[in-house]
Amino acid sequence: MAIHKLDFGEFDEIDYHLIAIHTSLEDYRLAYFINQKLPINLCKNKNEIQINIKEGETKFSRFYYYDTEKAISWNLIQNKNEVVQQKNENSQNLFSNISLEVSTKVYLLPEFKKVDYFLKIENIEEGLNVTEIQLLLNTIDSISTVYKVETNKVKSKNNLIF
Repeated sequence: MAIHKLDFGEFDEIDYHLIAIHTSLEDYRLAYFINQKLPINLCKNKNEIQINIKEGETKFSRFYYYDTEKAISWNLIQNKNEVVQQKNENSQNLFSNISLEVSTKVYLLPEFKKVDYFLKIENIEEGLNVTEIQLLLNTIDSISTVYKVETNKVKSKNNLIF
């Protein structure tokens, strides 16, 4: 009887590039400027990325474009968001029965807390140069910096599966 073994290393292959973007722009404005610089058409995706933490749940905005000619997927993903909780204060003092809103910062990739957005490019082909994409993105006025993230250093890779 033959024994078949599965090598889980085959399933752990990373076939995407991740570009970190630091900017103060809103997500829709950033997507607009990226569409101007690159030959893509990012559109708001209804399927936002949902993250559950002990304080509650939050959704990260996502803009998506699929290039049918080259079979490349482009995702612009928000990295920072907030979870707002309602806390009722039941104490016997002047401000009793006051409802407080407590907000907690949540990150899609917590190891990159300074990054505002990620551009995830999947199924990239040989002809597409990531360095050239970085240079084009750096020409957008409101972007302070853009750099490629080493995907093997990302600890929370599961948050990038959508």
